[in-house]
Amino acid sequence: LASKRLQKELLALQNDPPPGMTLNEKSVQNTITQWIVDMEGASGTLYEGEKFQLLFKFSSRYPFDSPQVMFTGDNIPIHPHVYSNGHICLSILTEDWSPALSVQSVCLSIISMLSSCKEKRRPPDNSFYVRTCNKNPKKTKWWYHDDTC
Repeated sequence: LASKRLQKELLALQNDPPPGMTLNEKSVQNTITQWIVDMEGASGTLYEGEKFQLLFKFSSRYPFDSPQVMFTGDNIPIHPHVYSNGHICLSILTEDWSPALSVQSVCLSIISMLSSCKEKRRPPDNSFYVRTCNKNPKKTKWWYHDDTC
């Protein structure tokens, strides 16, 4: 089921990507379970003109199991819900995940999260979290500080 669903979502992302997002074609040449999505900050936002990369990792249980999603590369956005190691505090990536969601909907949620940001700053517990967290953000027990997380 996972590979069939991933093939379908891959095509959807190639043919109709969310605004400012492009599938990094090189990332899917050898594997369908790990994608990189190139992202550009939306115009009129604090991230306008900035370029980011999102890493998606899918288990064999996808879509019943949420993908592991994090920012990767040289430019990690400075945002109250994005840790300097690329981990993203976003409830749909863990406890609010549903198999009805897709890569497209995750991308749109991340665009929306960045676009609604009023002040560029790291989460208050960034340095402690980055020192102590698991490499896999899905293993974190997230505490959602506010409704926008």
